Amino acid sequence: QVQLVESGGGLVQVGGSLRLSCATSGSRFSIAVMGWYRQAPGKQRELVAIISRGGSTNYADSVKGRFTISRDNAKNTMYLQMNSLKPEDTAVYYCNAVAGLNAYWGQGTQVTVSS
Repeated sequence: QVQLVESGGGLVQVGGSLRLSCATSGSRFSIAVMGWYRQAPGKQRELVAIISRGGSTNYADSVKGRFTISRDNAKNTMYLQMNSLKPEDTAVYYCNAVAGLNAYWGQGTQVTVSS
């Protein structure tokens, strides 16, 4: 079992920055890939960014050049640095971890970008 707890969401103005954190616990050594997803009202959940155990990253086109995903293995924490935020980035952001055949989710953290 893997437990994920997100933090760092909030209200920010257009062009501002936020850093989301995802703290992991449990069988974290079995985690192969971690990622951030988001879901805006009335829309499907979508991939934002993923990072492998080895540090390889991939981003949605909509956030490339603005968001950076990273992992601090010593702190068992994954981050999402979000810069140049836009109103369309408003959503609930979820942390995800894949371990074996299982996928785990955090409870989500709200990010609201005001214009």
